[in-house]
Amino acid sequence: MLDTLGIVHVAQESTGNIARRLAGKSLIHQTVRRVSDSMRLDGVIVVVGKDTAGAVAASSVPLDVPVHYAQGHDNLAQLVDALTVYSAKAIVLASSNAPFVDPVLIDRLISTAAHQPRCDYVGYRRQDGCATDTSSLGLFAEWCSVKAVRRAHREATAPADRQDATSYICTRPETFRLHMIDVPTALDRDDLRLRIDREEDWDHAREIVDALDPEDCDWQRIAGLLDGQPALRQRMARLNEAVTAGG
Repeated sequence: MLDTLGIVHVAQESTGNIARRLAGKSLIHQTVRRVSDSMRLDGVIVVVGKDTAGAVAASSVPLDVPVHYAQGHDNLAQLVDALTVYSAKAIVLASSNAPFVDPVLIDRLISTAAHQPRCDYVGYRRQDGCATDTSSLGLFAEWCSVKAVRRAHREATAPADRQDATSYICTRPETFRLHMIDVPTALDRDDLRLRIDREEDWDHAREIVDALDPEDCDWQRIAGLLDGQPALRQRMARLNEAVTAGG
């Protein structure tokens, strides 16, 4: 049994983007390689529903990373299905549309969890108290104990809790033991958006990889670049506002 398994989950709503290319590599390839750069993970897999197997096959997942075609009609069920094959005590969950997810920030999740042996969930939060799993920052992952994930699968019934695989856990502090890490100050702002959900996000991501070595896009370099790009940050802020408003 692995201690901590990294999972890049291709959520049902994200399958249309995973084969698109950024800096010459597919989005899923970029994200998987970033997660794989973590020093504290014991392994990394990609999880995707069986109905999207063709999309993943065409998207150039690195050959050394297993792909699990999961049973289940929602994202939480797919995650639990993967854990019946890949046994682990805990997982680090990353979205497939986060090509800038930071391996150092992943390592911090795991080291924090190691010092919180009874913890069910470790994540990052902003100063306003919002967890980064609900934000568009796109640099962060989440740590969960497998026991907590399995419990969520047994108990969660609301569609929102089934589609967001960690929602049931991180919104119930009375049931699960949660530990939140403060987001680095340089990233705690409303004019940053690094997750790729919309067409404008692709344009912003291309500007970043054109300016930085895509193999060395750590969060400090990205924050430093964007600090000197007020026009780009303004576009990101407007998009964040539109998404929040449901536009």
